Amino acid sequence: MREWLFEQLAAQAQRWRLWAPVAMGLGCAAYFALKSEPSIWPLLIGFLVSLGCAVMAWSRGTWRIIPFTLIAFAAFGLLMAKARSDAVAAPIATASEGPIGIEGWVVDVASPGSRGARVVLAPTWIESVAADQIPHRLTVSLRGEAVRPGTQVALRGIVNPPPGPASPGAFDFGRNAWFQSVGGSVLAITEPRPLVLAPPPWRLRLKMAINAMRFDLGQRIVARLGPETGGIATAMVTGHEAWIDPADEQAMRDSGLAHILSISGLHMAIVGGFVFFAVRLGVAAWPWLVLRVPGKKVAAWAGVTAVAVYLVVSGAPPPAERAAIVAWVAFAAILFDRRAISMNALALAALIVLLRRPESVVQPGFQMSFAATAALVALAEVWPTRIKEVDVPWPIGAAQRLGSWVFAALAASFVAGLATGPFAMQHFNRSAVFGLFANLAVAPISSFVMMPSLAVGALMEAMGWGGPVLWLAGESIGWMMAIGRFTASLPGAVATIPSAPAIALPIAFVGLLFMCLWRGRLRWLGLPFACAVLLWPRAAPPDVWISGEGTNMAVRVDRSAELVRPRVGLFGADIWSRRRGLVLVTEGAERACRRSWCGMDVGDDRWAVWFGRRAPTADQVADLCAGATGVAVRAVVGALPRDCADVLVLDGTDFERGGSVELWREDGGWRGVWAQDVRGDRPWSRN
Repeated sequence: MREWLFEQLAAQAQRWRLWAPVAMGLGCAAYFALKSEPSIWPLLIGFLVSLGCAVMAWSRGTWRIIPFTLIAFAAFGLLMAKARSDAVAAPIATASEGPIGIEGWVVDVASPGSRGARVVLAPTWIESVAADQIPHRLTVSLRGEAVRPGTQVALRGIVNPPPGPASPGAFDFGRNAWFQSVGGSVLAITEPRPLVLAPPPWRLRLKMAINAMRFDLGQRIVARLGPETGGIATAMVTGHEAWIDPADEQAMRDSGLAHILSISGLHMAIVGGFVFFAVRLGVAAWPWLVLRVPGKKVAAWAGVTAVAVYLVVSGAPPPAERAAIVAWVAFAAILFDRRAISMNALALAALIVLLRRPESVVQPGFQMSFAATAALVALAEVWPTRIKEVDVPWPIGAAQRLGSWVFAALAASFVAGLATGPFAMQHFNRSAVFGLFANLAVAPISSFVMMPSLAVGALMEAMGWGGPVLWLAGESIGWMMAIGRFTASLPGAVATIPSAPAIALPIAFVGLLFMCLWRGRLRWLGLPFACAVLLWPRAAPPDVWISGEGTNMAVRVDRSAELVRPRVGLFGADIWSRRRGLVLVTEGAERACRRSWCGMDVGDDRWAVWFGRRAPTADQVADLCAGATGVAVRAVVGALPRDCADVLVLDGTDFERGGSVELWREDGGWRGVWAQDVRGDRPWSRN
């Protein structure tokens, strides 16, 4: 046994360096797990000390090289995350009492909002806000259609800081906005009107020019293919999701094909790979050229260029940027005569991504893409090499190759699905039961027809010649949507899984990476840890949820959640109910709503929400408390009348301090967990 264990350790001689990005990622994650903001100086000192220990271990050549080096990478990740947070620091908007005037430049068109188009605005003036307190960027929900990037607009709207988590422990939208320098959101009350502003900085002008080009290209694709098909095509080419039908988006999500709509590794791999193989074939087909240039390296340079162009056209969102880095590392490996697909290349790409954007480590896209890629590379490492027959009749050979391709595609989809499963369960609380079969059916369409024709068609459409090729792309999108709609319509197509405690996900991530990076049979020790999200016991769901603004409330009834205001704030209520494994119900309970409040009877309990901005009078508060179990008041209540003595009452002061809240009944009282307490005192949580 001792000899066998030493053999297992010896097999890792060239694998220890693969754990460097894992250690750095854990250091980045440790920064985001802190409850209070650290000073950069202790982190710098800690990194220098750990680096010194690693250098001493290297100079002496002892076994301590490995642990000290990994500790140094973890300390470096913690330091880089803090430095990145300080570098992107920008003012955060405060909530306005009513509509205020705003002027600025439209930087880009974002995904559609609940009321219509959404744009990213670079404000130059905000009413009653000092110049040094104006946020760098705002997201604006417009009335009417989207406005072309580069337009100078003035409007009136209600300003709010970036939203916090919909429930304690849920995805932190405020943190995401902080690292994108988005300091608030605006609900436009008036339509934007044009005006003339001073010229912006050259960087902003360049960015708006690129985004205007992307927006114009998207409009031309939609005009060619129609809003339904063209909206999906535009999302995959330019990243604009403003034209996607919500029903189609839901069908793609329920069928497990939603990842195709977001520009990420799949798109970069197909576009870069298509250009690589096309150029290599073209070089090989020209005898004069193939004798004078290295065709493989020329094709690699073409792939690098194609990925760069696609990154610019897509608007360079973080998922596309990560995918481009991975693709560039793969092409660089070809240029330096290394294996393009290997764990070393993936580890280098992960280090580059973490150096550039340490916040990626807490984003679902980064976790899922690198977990899936690591699993696929690990599968490629153990995949048996097919023996080539000397002489086989072509029908038999074709059948064998087809069978091998189908089996390999099935294995790859299965392994990638297993690798991304813990993250889909924890972050999105849904599992597309038939997603494996849907992706297997769509893979040849997207790889060989849809994405190549979209790439060529978009390039030709810029010159006005893209009609025939885009028609083929539209037909392939129609095939994909037919598969997605059919899969989503099957009984039991979607399974809802409640989130496990937060600690379960990093345990699953490390377990999964151990299975991928460790060489030998001991890798299976990571399997129970990789299943942590699935196996971890779930606590009893809360009895009540109240939104962060105090404008809505949901009450648990067995395995369902009754919403007091059934058509308001559905996004946050849906996130909370799915995280807790509950079915959101908007009808059934007896409700009574007036101008500023709503009440609901659930069994023997009565719940009420005062959602008006104006504070209720003492008599109104007494009416709300009459016979009630709990009351949520959006405004600040000065003093509670006697009728509220035995009633749970939370007002604007509580929600401003704590955000959204979950409540449990315990021994005749209530136990609450507030979102702000889970977030801690961080730069993105100081509204």
